[in-house]
Amino acid sequence: MRELRTLLPYLRSHQRTLGAGLLLVLISNYLNTRVPGYVQQGIDALHQGGPFAAVRTAVLLLIGVALAGGVARYGMRQLLNSASRRVEYDVRNAIFREIQLMSPEFYDRYPLGDVMARTTNDLGNVRMVAGPALMYLVDTIVRAAIVVPLMLRISPTLTGIALLPLISLPLVMTIVGRIIHRRSEAITEQFSTITSHVHENLSGVRIIRAYRQERAEGERFRDLNEEYARRNLSLARVQGLFHPLLALLGGLGAAAVLYFGGRLVMAGRVSVGAFVAFGIYLVTLVWPMIALGWVVSLVQRGAASMGRINQLMDEEPAVTDPPAPVHLPAATGARSLAFEHVWFRYPNAVERGWVLEDVSFELPAGQALAVVGATGAGKTTLADLIVRAYDPDRGRVLIDGVDIRTIPLAELRRAVGFVPQETFLFSETLRENVLLGAPDDGRLERASETAQLTEALPALPAGYDTMLGERGINLSGGQKQRAAIARALAQDPPIFVLDDSLSAVDAQTEARILRALRGALEGRTSVTISHRLAAVRDADLILVLDGGRIVERGTHHDLIGSAGRYWELLRRQQLEEELEVR
Repeated sequence: MRELRTLLPYLRSHQRTLGAGLLLVLISNYLNTRVPGYVQQGIDALHQGGPFAAVRTAVLLLIGVALAGGVARYGMRQLLNSASRRVEYDVRNAIFREIQLMSPEFYDRYPLGDVMARTTNDLGNVRMVAGPALMYLVDTIVRAAIVVPLMLRISPTLTGIALLPLISLPLVMTIVGRIIHRRSEAITEQFSTITSHVHENLSGVRIIRAYRQERAEGERFRDLNEEYARRNLSLARVQGLFHPLLALLGGLGAAAVLYFGGRLVMAGRVSVGAFVAFGIYLVTLVWPMIALGWVVSLVQRGAASMGRINQLMDEEPAVTDPPAPVHLPAATGARSLAFEHVWFRYPNAVERGWVLEDVSFELPAGQALAVVGATGAGKTTLADLIVRAYDPDRGRVLIDGVDIRTIPLAELRRAVGFVPQETFLFSETLRENVLLGAPDDGRLERASETAQLTEALPALPAGYDTMLGERGINLSGGQKQRAAIARALAQDPPIFVLDDSLSAVDAQTEARILRALRGALEGRTSVTISHRLAAVRDADLILVLDGGRIVERGTHHDLIGSAGRYWELLRRQQLEEELEVR
């Protein structure tokens, strides 16, 4: 139950609505518990041969309290259920804000399908606690607080007999509640597994079809679904036993009341009307007791789900805004970039060892840096450190002499335009994907021209206003990369980082883009990572990475002259190109 404590601040923000709803719970229960008294009044009037006017008064009072009680219960449901929806809305927004702040290492540990399950299915279980469970719990408590004194007023002896079977209720609820909690956790975990599986399969559906794995993946999904059904059935068996058990306890009380109460009526110690009223009071009390079993199930399922949501909310992003921010010095053009003895290894893959080892270089403002090396040399990691996707374990990354860990994140990301290796486009128009928050003041056309994206416009039915499919599926790989380059250019950053972002275009298009980029990036600092060495020959400084270390540095001419690792990579690529031509 302690998992639900984190829900309290969200409930407090809607305390007026909740308070009004709970007040109506009190009013509706008071009105409904007046019914047995009026029934008693009418029956006793008939039994004693009193005036019919007393019976008529009792009937009118019954109709009045029934109508008023119904209106109060309607208002109670409307207010409390609407409040629970608003709580759900608030929690969902809080979760989304939280996961947006998370660093890449968070997503290395939490599959996207699992995160989606926690923000949908688990959140639905939590809403049921904030709405129906809270409503029926308070309803049961209030009703018991009103009804039991009224039953005692009729007959303390009969009340004791009626409530005797319910003494075991707290123990039963505790035991069953723990079982429900454990099984609910198992259900939510399995649902996350299913969601992750579906997300992965839909993302990779082309590969599944290409390798004829539809049947195998279908069988895998069926197995996961069968396990999910099995866990739900195990919970249903407990719930199916719990509700009849509560009904049995209430039924035993009713049977005892019928037997012993009948004897009291025959002895003249309790009137017929009072006996009927007592029976109605008991039924009024027993039904919420039975509903309490459903409340226990909702609360336990909600607690299990809230525990999973709390895991997300308790996560702290590895990359955060500095406590004492340092702003970059004012500058109208490019900015310098430097690495000082940088060491780095991925947080969740420590066994892999160092990905970057003692990397140091200085790039003056306005110059172009190229980084080359074999696959796994650490090139992409170096780019990730520049944009502060991760922080180095040792050493510093500097922009204009300022450690980027001390720069506010928003300011840092305005200063660095990043084109990642894997292009991601949103299900929006091409215009919105390229501008991505930048003003539409002509920069869209300029950036698209530089990135050679304008070549794709004739094939698009609405030009820049063409709606792109999921992940830009209606564009080719090269068009996606050009859109990503145009997006970075549209932000007009002083530092520009391209992480092998021309791998999907042909050599001629790459040459045209590079020529246009040289003009567009004039006066800016740029970092280009590429596996094609022809794309980096004009850089002011070329770094050759091997095993996370800088093994060579210099200009293209210097590195060719040294006949080292760079020369070997270039010669290998030339041989591969010659073989392709043949």
